[in-house]
Amino acid sequence: MAENIYRQLQERLDQYSMGFPPAKSGIEIKILRYLFSEDNARMFLALTHSLASASSIATNLNRPETEVEAQLEEMTDNGLVFRVIKDNISRYAAIPFVHGLFEFQVKNIKPELAKMVEEYFEEAFDKAMMKNAEYFLRTIPVNQSIDITRQVATYDDAIEILKTKPSIVVTDCICRKRKAVLDEGCGKTMEACFMFGSMGQYYLDKNMGREVSLAEATTIIKDCRDAGLVTQPATSQNPTGMCNCCGDCCGVLKALNKHPKPAEMVFSNHLAKVDGDECTGCEQCLERCQMNAILMNDDELAQVTPERCIGCGLCVTTCPVEAIKLIPKPEAALRLPPANTAEQMFLMAQK
Repeated sequence: MAENIYRQLQERLDQYSMGFPPAKSGIEIKILRYLFSEDNARMFLALTHSLASASSIATNLNRPETEVEAQLEEMTDNGLVFRVIKDNISRYAAIPFVHGLFEFQVKNIKPELAKMVEEYFEEAFDKAMMKNAEYFLRTIPVNQSIDITRQVATYDDAIEILKTKPSIVVTDCICRKRKAVLDEGCGKTMEACFMFGSMGQYYLDKNMGREVSLAEATTIIKDCRDAGLVTQPATSQNPTGMCNCCGDCCGVLKALNKHPKPAEMVFSNHLAKVDGDECTGCEQCLERCQMNAILMNDDELAQVTPERCIGCGLCVTTCPVEAIKLIPKPEAALRLPPANTAEQMFLMAQK
């Protein structure tokens, strides 16, 4: 019976966001057993993506409201449900594995869970991330990599995105945290992920992040880019979050790196191009590229592989002779992000 509950939970999670596909080894069930008691698994299965009060959930379950609310609060404390408090009323909803159950372990992830997640990513989840990457996170360029004479859309500018947010919450990167607890960390900036709106408030409520000013957030973005991190907001014009990712630890970038043509799998409107007449062959750009999109040609000059370039612009900012430019993709290839998170989630679920 218990095994059936966890399989039902896996199948439910597989319908959300990036999915949660089964693995031949059954590692996904081990992860769920680690996170959920049988009672909490049953409660999660009683929830939907729509926020609901403890009173309405208790009515549906025919259980005492105080008992249900206590269980939901305990699950919130353990990062197993999403909660929003408005007008002194708590409402709860089911969450995906990513972004959700996995990220909500950011303050207390242990080596046991980190190792299981690593195994699961390698065996099954990488394929799900690769397939759904374009509607989960999108790549936006480093400001300094763009020709100042060309207007950049606000949804492709990290600072302009931050300016629209009444509250900015920063938290640790769960991917680098996972690697760090396994003593495999890259050493790059840990506090690098931003949350906005109700998601940001959730992180504050659970002491998983802290509120920062626009000025500090801007500094964090600059430091992340100096460290060679790729800025990736959620794939909507009004994102609820924005990550700064490295190719060493980030689940999405690591999954994309396994694809022969990452550029086809991401939502990006830019592409790097090398001027062979200016390039001196110093190879600084090779280290900056998180997608192995730059190689040295027979003339020992840098050359971009368009099929692998995701248009982040990190290579541009460290070229000592300004031989690399970030250019917009052809007009026919330019894409407008979904207007909001609801549309983003719909497109991801549809795909």
